[in-house]
Amino acid sequence: MTEGTTSAAAEGADTLTRLEQEGEIAADYLEGLLDIADLDGDIDMDVEADRAAVSIISDTGSRDLQKLVGRDGEVLEALQELTRLAVHRETGERSRLMLDIAGYRAKKRAELSELGAKAAAEVRNTGESVKLKPMTPFERKVVHDAVKAAGLRSESEGEEPQRFVVVLPA
Repeated sequence: MTEGTTSAAAEGADTLTRLEQEGEIAADYLEGLLDIADLDGDIDMDVEADRAAVSIISDTGSRDLQKLVGRDGEVLEALQELTRLAVHRETGERSRLMLDIAGYRAKKRAELSELGAKAAAEVRNTGESVKLKPMTPFERKVVHDAVKAAGLRSESEGEEPQRFVVVLPA
């Protein structure tokens, strides 16, 4: 192994360790929150796409966890930011942690990937760009990835909270 390969491997291991630590801190914070709210849920931790991913799941399919998702994921977004702040407080570093509750984000990701693919197909058929409705940064990222996978380009336009994706012809 060369020196560059060794240092790249060490850097990758350091990143994985840091992300696992973020997940542990987030899990502790969220377990405390579940205890305070008297809600049942299991915490699942992973590392996906260079970010810590933490999920709260329930074996019973508890509707109580839906309270933590809120209307259109608003409560989930707020809890994600609070969890990121808890991680920042412990590590001193900004976190890009993703939080999912009761599979909401996973389901949303699948819906948005399909939306991006359909928009790309429409652009391909008509040759005209397509503007989508305003979305959160998470939602836009998923759509951008789906459009890219379909072989087209997309851009975000507008100002928050009305920022939206435009799918462009090739």
